[in-house]
Amino acid sequence: MTPLFINYPSWIRPEIFPGVPVLGLIRWYGLMYIFAFGTAFLILKQLLKEGALDSYNADGTLAKKTTEDDVFSFIATGIIFLLIGARVFSTLVYDTSGIYWHKPWLIFWPFQNGRFTGLAGMSYHGGFIGGLFGMIFWCWRNKVSFMKWSDAMVTAIPAGYTFGRLGNYLNGELYGRITTMPWGTVFPHAEKFSSKLEWVKNFMEQIGMEASGNLVNLPRHPSQLYEALFEGIILFLIIWFLRKKKPFDGFLGVVYTFGYGIFRFFIEYFREPDADIGYRIAASTEAPLYLNTSLLNISTGQILCFLMILGGIIYGVAGYLISKKRR
Repeated sequence: MTPLFINYPSWIRPEIFPGVPVLGLIRWYGLMYIFAFGTAFLILKQLLKEGALDSYNADGTLAKKTTEDDVFSFIATGIIFLLIGARVFSTLVYDTSGIYWHKPWLIFWPFQNGRFTGLAGMSYHGGFIGGLFGMIFWCWRNKVSFMKWSDAMVTAIPAGYTFGRLGNYLNGELYGRITTMPWGTVFPHAEKFSSKLEWVKNFMEQIGMEASGNLVNLPRHPSQLYEALFEGIILFLIIWFLRKKKPFDGFLGVVYTFGYGIFRFFIEYFREPDADIGYRIAASTEAPLYLNTSLLNISTGQILCFLMILGGIIYGVAGYLISKKRR
């Protein structure tokens, strides 16, 4: 029987140049962040050329011509706040050891046990909140419309976000639940199961897998790639298509917040929750994390995505009422 799964490429390592002095510190995940921010900057430059960031008076005359320096300042401020939010949220919400609450200076300390690890651990939702505050701060300081500039930023975010999830895949992390789908991937660091268990034997038989020992690593949904596709590429294409058809400033922000929340909420059913956190809401206390046994098993990410969906609806209603009042 032809195996119905994919082995994670053995040549992929978190480091781009493993074992090479100095260069061995460069990691794929960090490089993906550079690609992400660079992509976002290029998209914002395109929106600048289209005049989407210029400010206008009530009578329609040009009030302020936005420059490339403005775009660079805007995205730089957003990045700083985003990284702070992503790191703080990851360490204080998702880490269950409690060490960061007792030693908060370790939140931005890039070493562990004498080894350089970078800032391992970032939270999307924390980055979303941090980036949001960064945009509000920059727009307030520069006296420009937050809704107009946030529309530009959310046009750029999904394309950049795609690289972040590719970085997770290259790290072999944030993988999904076990699956019999032919694109299921055997991730090297995933939980292993006893090959003597009856359900494991049946599972292996379905995909044509043979055990090489007492423990077996079963294929998982490559949920990082699902997210890169739906929350990245598809969401970007939707917003890019709507950018010149938006009924009011802030509309694209609504589409992004609501769209990301919806996509991520359902993809979470394929992604395995963090083992030390598990489900926040569960139909059964014995529900395994590696299988989706009920739609009522809700993860932390799904709760946060629900809040994003709710926030997107509220933001949309508010934006519509404000635009209607100005007419």
